[in-house]
Amino acid sequence: MRVLITGTSSGIGKGIAEKFLKEGHNVTGIDRKDASIQHKNYTHICMDIRAKEQYPELEPFDIVINNAGVQNEEDIDVNLKGTIGITEKYGIRPGIRSVLMIGSASGHNGSEFPEYVASKGGVLSYTKNVALRIAKYGAVCNSLDFGGVLTELNKPVMEDKALWDEIMEQTPLKRWMTVEETADWAYFMTVTNRFCTGQNILIDGLEAGNAHFVWPETDN
Repeated sequence: MRVLITGTSSGIGKGIAEKFLKEGHNVTGIDRKDASIQHKNYTHICMDIRAKEQYPELEPFDIVINNAGVQNEEDIDVNLKGTIGITEKYGIRPGIRSVLMIGSASGHNGSEFPEYVASKGGVLSYTKNVALRIAKYGAVCNSLDFGGVLTELNKPVMEDKALWDEIMEQTPLKRWMTVEETADWAYFMTVTNRFCTGQNILIDGLEAGNAHFVWPETDN
Protein backbone atom coordinates (compact mmCIF):
# COMPACT_ATOMS: atom_id res chain seq x y z
CA MET A 1 0.00 0.00 0.00
CA ARG A 2 0.98 3.62 -0.49
CA VAL A 3 1.22 5.54 2.77
CA LEU A 4 1.60 9.27 3.45
CA ILE A 5 2.97 10.27 6.86
CA THR A 6 3.73 13.78 8.11
CA GLY A 7 6.50 14.60 10.57
CA THR A 8 8.77 11.69 9.64
CA SER A 9 12.20 13.15 10.44
CA SER A 10 12.13 12.21 14.12
CA GLY A 11 10.16 10.75 17.00
CA ILE A 12 6.78 9.10 16.53
CA GLY A 13 6.52 9.93 12.83
CA LYS A 14 9.87 8.36 12.04
CA GLY A 15 8.98 5.28 14.05
CA ILE A 16 5.67 4.87 12.21
CA ALA A 17 7.35 5.30 8.83
CA GLU A 18 9.97 2.68 9.67
CA LYS A 19 7.25 0.25 10.77
CA PHE A 20 5.40 0.56 7.46
CA LEU A 21 8.63 0.22 5.49
CA LYS A 22 9.55 -2.89 7.46
CA GLU A 23 6.16 -4.38 6.58
CA GLY A 24 6.78 -3.79 2.87
CA HIS A 25 4.73 -0.65 2.17
CA ASN A 26 5.70 2.38 0.11
CA VAL A 27 5.99 5.48 2.30
CA THR A 28 6.04 9.16 1.42
CA GLY A 29 7.10 11.38 4.31
CA ILE A 30 6.53 15.11 4.70
CA ASP A 31 8.64 17.12 7.12
CA ARG A 32 10.13 20.61 7.15
CA LYS A 33 13.43 18.99 8.16
CA ASP A 34 15.62 16.90 5.90
CA ALA A 35 15.08 13.17 5.62
CA SER A 36 16.46 10.92 8.35
CA ILE A 37 15.26 7.71 6.67
CA GLN A 38 17.15 6.06 3.84
CA HIS A 39 15.15 3.27 2.21
CA LYS A 40 14.38 2.30 -1.37
CA ASN A 41 10.62 2.53 -0.70
CA TYR A 42 10.77 5.88 1.09
CA THR A 43 10.24 9.27 -0.59
CA HIS A 44 10.83 12.47 1.38
CA ILE A 45 9.18 15.82 0.74
CA CYS A 46 10.78 18.71 2.63
CA MET A 47 7.87 21.07 3.25
CA ASP A 48 6.01 22.97 5.97
CA ILE A 49 2.46 21.59 6.12
CA ARG A 50 1.15 25.11 6.67
CA ALA A 51 2.20 26.05 3.12
CA LYS A 52 -0.83 24.79 1.20
CA GLU A 53 0.37 26.46 -1.98
CA GLN A 54 3.36 24.10 -1.92
CA TYR A 55 1.34 20.88 -1.66
CA PRO A 56 2.46 18.74 -4.64
CA GLU A 57 0.18 16.68 -6.82
CA LEU A 58 0.86 13.07 -5.84
CA GLU A 59 -0.44 9.65 -6.80
CA PRO A 60 -3.36 8.58 -4.58
CA PHE A 61 -2.53 7.14 -1.16
CA ASP A 62 -4.24 4.25 0.58
CA ILE A 63 -3.39 5.57 4.04
CA VAL A 64 -2.80 9.09 5.36
CA ILE A 65 -1.28 9.54 8.82
CA ASN A 66 -1.19 13.04 10.32
CA ASN A 67 1.63 13.07 12.86
CA ALA A 68 3.38 16.44 12.37
CA GLY A 69 3.01 18.73 15.36
CA VAL A 70 4.69 21.39 17.49
CA GLN A 71 4.44 22.88 20.97
CA ASN A 72 4.44 26.64 21.60
CA GLU A 73 5.08 27.39 17.94
CA GLU A 74 1.89 28.44 16.15
CA ASP A 75 0.32 25.23 17.43
CA ILE A 76 -3.14 25.82 15.98
CA ASP A 77 -1.76 26.63 12.52
CA VAL A 78 0.49 23.56 12.45
CA ASN A 79 -1.29 20.93 14.54
CA LEU A 80 -4.85 21.68 13.50
CA LYS A 81 -4.90 23.69 10.28
CA GLY A 82 -1.95 21.78 8.84
CA THR A 83 -3.64 18.47 9.64
CA ILE A 84 -6.84 19.67 7.98
CA GLY A 85 -4.93 20.87 4.93
CA ILE A 86 -3.09 17.59 4.39
CA THR A 87 -6.20 15.50 4.98
CA GLU A 88 -8.39 17.51 2.63
CA LYS A 89 -5.74 17.36 -0.10
CA TYR A 90 -4.74 13.71 0.13
CA GLY A 91 -7.21 11.83 2.33
CA ILE A 92 -10.74 12.71 1.24
CA ARG A 93 -11.18 10.73 -1.96
CA PRO A 94 -12.49 7.48 -3.40
CA GLY A 95 -10.09 4.61 -2.80
CA ILE A 96 -8.80 5.86 0.54
CA ARG A 97 -8.54 3.06 3.11
CA SER A 98 -7.71 4.88 6.32
CA VAL A 99 -6.91 8.30 7.74
CA LEU A 100 -5.22 8.45 11.14
CA MET A 101 -4.63 11.45 13.37
CA ILE A 102 -1.99 11.47 16.08
CA GLY A 103 -3.83 13.42 18.73
CA SER A 104 -2.82 13.82 22.36
CA ALA A 105 -4.02 12.89 25.81
CA SER A 106 -4.11 16.63 26.48
CA GLY A 107 -6.97 16.92 24.01
CA HIS A 108 -8.97 14.89 26.53
CA ASN A 109 -7.79 16.36 29.82
CA GLY A 110 -6.70 19.92 28.93
CA SER A 111 -3.41 19.47 30.79
CA GLU A 112 -0.83 21.18 28.59
CA PHE A 113 0.03 24.53 26.99
CA PRO A 114 -3.15 26.47 26.05
CA GLU A 115 -2.78 26.60 22.25
CA TYR A 116 -1.46 23.04 22.14
CA VAL A 117 -4.49 21.78 24.04
CA ALA A 118 -6.82 23.75 21.77
CA SER A 119 -5.13 22.44 18.64
CA LYS A 120 -5.32 18.81 19.75
CA GLY A 121 -8.91 19.20 20.92
CA GLY A 122 -9.70 20.40 17.42
CA VAL A 123 -7.97 17.36 15.93
CA LEU A 124 -10.20 15.09 18.01
CA SER A 125 -13.35 16.74 16.64
CA TYR A 126 -12.01 16.84 13.08
CA THR A 127 -11.37 13.10 13.31
CA LYS A 128 -15.09 12.48 13.67
CA ASN A 129 -15.86 14.84 10.79
CA VAL A 130 -13.49 12.97 8.47
CA ALA A 131 -14.80 9.57 9.61
CA LEU A 132 -18.32 10.58 8.60
CA ARG A 133 -17.18 11.89 5.23
CA ILE A 134 -15.03 8.92 4.15
CA ALA A 135 -17.37 6.20 5.43
CA LYS A 136 -19.02 6.15 1.98
CA TYR A 137 -15.70 4.86 0.61
CA GLY A 138 -15.59 2.06 3.18
CA ALA A 139 -12.71 3.87 4.89
CA VAL A 140 -12.02 4.53 8.56
CA CYS A 141 -10.64 7.50 10.47
CA ASN A 142 -9.53 7.56 14.10
CA SER A 143 -7.16 9.42 16.35
CA LEU A 144 -4.54 7.87 18.61
CA ASP A 145 -4.20 10.15 21.61
CA PHE A 146 -0.97 9.27 23.37
CA GLY A 147 0.15 10.33 26.79
CA GLY A 148 3.88 10.25 27.49
CA VAL A 149 6.12 8.81 24.80
CA LEU A 150 9.89 8.31 25.08
CA THR A 151 11.07 10.79 22.42
CA GLU A 152 13.70 13.51 22.11
CA LEU A 153 10.96 16.12 22.58
CA ASN A 154 10.33 14.91 26.13
CA LYS A 155 13.93 14.84 27.31
CA PRO A 156 13.46 17.92 29.58
CA VAL A 157 11.30 15.83 31.92
CA MET A 158 12.80 12.42 31.19
CA GLU A 159 16.24 13.60 32.33
CA ASP A 160 15.00 15.46 35.43
CA LYS A 161 14.63 12.89 38.22
CA ALA A 162 12.30 15.01 40.35
CA LEU A 163 9.95 15.72 37.45
CA TRP A 164 10.13 12.14 36.24
CA ASP A 165 9.25 10.80 39.68
CA GLU A 166 6.28 13.17 39.81
CA ILE A 167 5.07 11.98 36.42
CA MET A 168 5.44 8.32 37.36
CA GLU A 169 3.43 8.96 40.50
CA GLN A 170 0.51 9.89 38.22
CA THR A 171 0.98 6.95 35.85
CA PRO A 172 -0.30 3.61 37.17
CA LEU A 173 1.78 1.58 34.67
CA LYS A 174 4.90 3.40 35.91
CA ARG A 175 6.34 3.87 32.44
CA TRP A 176 5.82 5.75 29.18
CA MET A 177 5.24 4.31 25.71
CA THR A 178 8.09 3.56 23.37
CA VAL A 179 8.09 4.88 19.82
CA GLU A 180 7.86 1.28 18.62
CA GLU A 181 4.61 0.82 20.55
CA THR A 182 3.09 3.92 18.96
CA ALA A 183 4.03 2.56 15.54
CA ASP A 184 2.37 -0.78 16.29
CA TRP A 185 -0.83 1.03 17.23
CA ALA A 186 -0.72 3.15 14.07
CA TYR A 187 -0.22 0.07 11.91
CA PHE A 188 -3.06 -1.82 13.56
CA MET A 189 -5.53 1.05 13.30
CA THR A 190 -4.85 1.71 9.61
CA VAL A 191 -4.05 -1.72 8.15
CA THR A 192 -5.71 -4.36 10.36
CA ASN A 193 -8.68 -2.33 11.55
CA ARG A 194 -11.59 -2.10 9.11
CA PHE A 195 -14.56 -1.28 11.35
CA CYS A 196 -13.58 0.95 14.27
CA THR A 197 -14.01 4.53 13.05
CA GLY A 198 -14.67 8.01 14.39
CA GLN A 199 -12.98 7.17 17.69
CA ASN A 200 -10.53 9.17 19.79
CA ILE A 201 -8.49 6.43 21.44
CA LEU A 202 -6.78 7.54 24.65
CA ILE A 203 -3.52 5.65 25.30
CA ASP A 204 -1.87 7.14 28.36
CA GLY A 205 -1.04 4.30 30.74
CA LEU A 206 -4.19 5.22 32.73
CA GLU A 207 -2.75 8.57 33.77
CA ALA A 208 -6.11 10.25 33.13
CA GLY A 209 -7.88 7.56 35.14
CA ASN A 210 -5.67 7.84 38.20
CA ALA A 211 -8.47 8.98 40.50
CA HIS A 212 -8.71 7.87 44.10
CA PHE A 213 -12.15 6.92 45.45
CA VAL A 214 -12.84 8.82 48.67
CA TRP A 215 -15.25 7.31 51.21
CA PRO A 216 -15.40 6.84 54.97
CA GLU A 217 -13.70 3.70 56.19
CA THR A 218 -15.98 0.86 57.25
CA ASP A 219 -15.48 -2.41 59.03
CA ASN A 220 -16.31 -4.40 55.88
